[in-house]
This record gives sequence, C-alpha cells and structure tokens, in this order.
Amino acid sequence: MGQHLMSSRGALMAAAVALASLPLVAQSPATKTDVPAKAKAWTARTADGQPDLTGNWSNATFTPLERPAAYAGREFFTPEEAAAFAKSRIDSLNNQAADDIHYDDSIWQSENYKKSVSTLRTSLIVDPPDGKLPPLTDEARRRPLPPQAGSPDRIADSYETRTLGERCITWGNDGPPMTPPGYNANLDVFQGPGYVVVRNEMVHAARLIPIDSARPHVGEKIRMWGGDSRGHWEGNTLVVETTNFNDKIKFRNSTRALHVVERFTRVDADTIDYRFTVDDPNTWTRPWTAAIPLWKVPGPIYEYACHEGNYGLPNILRAQRVEDQKNARSATSD
Repeated sequence: MGQHLMSSRGALMAAAVALASLPLVAQSPATKTDVPAKAKAWTARTADGQPDLTGNWSNATFTPLERPAAYAGREFFTPEEAAAFAKSRIDSLNNQAADDIHYDDSIWQSENYKKSVSTLRTSLIVDPPDGKLPPLTDEARRRPLPPQAGSPDRIADSYETRTLGERCITWGNDGPPMTPPGYNANLDVFQGPGYVVVRNEMVHAARLIPIDSARPHVGEKIRMWGGDSRGHWEGNTLVVETTNFNDKIKFRNSTRALHVVERFTRVDADTIDYRFTVDDPNTWTRPWTAAIPLWKVPGPIYEYACHEGNYGLPNILRAQRVEDQKNARSATSD
C-alpha cells in the first residue's frame, strides 16, 4: 500500500497541471440552489437516451464535512477566506515533522491542487443548516467504535482486529455514500442499457447499479459491504437508493439499518453535482445531507492494487507477535 502511495504521487502531481484550468464554481448565499441552475440546460445523452454521466471524475476537496466552529452560522466562505483555509491545509503538510510525514488531508485533498474550496461552502453538510452532523442517539453514544486508524490501543491478534482499509476491503470512500479519501480521490462512471457503474480508484471498488425502480431490493437476510443499490431517473438526475448493508461496514459507526439516497446531476461538461442523504435511526436523531462536486479529470484511472506488494498487514501482525513474546518473557522473569 505504501509503495503504491508513493508511485501515485507523481501521477497525481502530473494531473494537477492538467486540472489547473478548471473553473472556480463560486456560489454565494444569493445564488445558492438545491441543484445548480445550469443542470436544467444540460442535454447530452448516451446512445440509449440516458442523461450522460460518463467520464473520469474526482471528488477531492479541502471543504470539511462539518462546519468549523470559527464559521458557525455561515454557510459560505468569502473567496479570501477560502484561499486562506486552503493555504492552512497546505502549510500543515509542508510543516510536518520529518519523522511523521503523511499525505492525507492536504495536497491529495485539493480539487485541482490550486483552488481547493471551489463552492465556497464552509461544510460538505448542507442539512442540517448548521453544517453539523445531527446528535447521536443514546444507543449510538454507547456503541463501541470499530478499529480506528492511528489508535494506539489497537491490538493485532489477527487480521480481523485491524481496519477495513488495512485489510484492503474498503476505505469507506466507495460508499455509498461516496466521500473523499485521503488520496486517489478519482472515479469512473460507465453507462449501458439498464445499468450505471461507478468505479472508485481507491481499493478499486465498482458498484453495479440497476436502473429499474420497479425491481425490489434483495431479501432482508442478504447483507453486503456496499449494500444493495437501485437507481432511477428523475429528469436529468440519477437517484440511487441503497439498503441491505452488512453489520461490518459501519459508516461512521452506523448499523445495518443504514439507508442512503444519492443524487447525481450533470451540471455541465466538467461538473456533476453529487449529493447524498444518510439515514439510520439507530445512529442519528435525524437524516443528514452532504453535497460534494465531482470534477472532470484526465483519464484513464489506473488500478489501485491494494494487496499487491502490500507488506503492511503481515508486518503489523508479525510485530505484534514479537511484542507478545517480549511480554511473555518479561512476565516469566518477574
């Protein structure tokens, strides 16, 4: 995984040059809409007459999921504040200690490695209006967290006690809902008669979405990592409803009751307005919605070979066994 990250850096930086010409989508409180007005004028169609979502896209952004306290009550940055916010992220990367270098949440997160907070929103969450996640239910507050990256008290008794990302199952970014990963924030959309495929670069996950509102979801007992998706068209917008998640995916520590509705609206040649609404009555006191623009990027998107040459997980387990032996010898000597 580490080897792939390093090799990807050059490719992403090369893409940055090509992305530098993307227009800044600068919404203001006076112009904001639930779906950008230009979406109504977008008329391109696939060969079988569907609204055309095909192409290579990126959802990378500096915009935080929740609104920072410093911007409480403010839905939008000024352009100057957005530039300063982006600069603070880049400065954070450049000022890392030499013995603790990482790449997430900075250069990898910018939308074109120059502009960053393109919609000027202070949070990806657009509902509730305060830009914050709804309160957790009492049950959710008592629920233990799954293994977390970077937690010092994680154990390595087996691969099952490590994170899903370490195990190359999912980083959670492929969704649904789709959220920006730390790097490799790219995806493809393919369309054919009766289906839309969304393929994420990170951990190379591909979602096959039937476009058939009459087709029922699979049975209640069938549970999947990515849930069971069904799509239909509402005008130019692809609406995808997903249920039947398993007990292990735990998006933000949610449960199998998770229900996600996504909306993909092609705004223009270079932009898709992507929004999702999340509902899990076992976790949050109300549903919540986020909006993340998808930007056209040069293709192709290459395979993310998470397992190939990935020595991280076996080395983690091996190191834990060494620690176990040391502790056993220490206990014997005492």
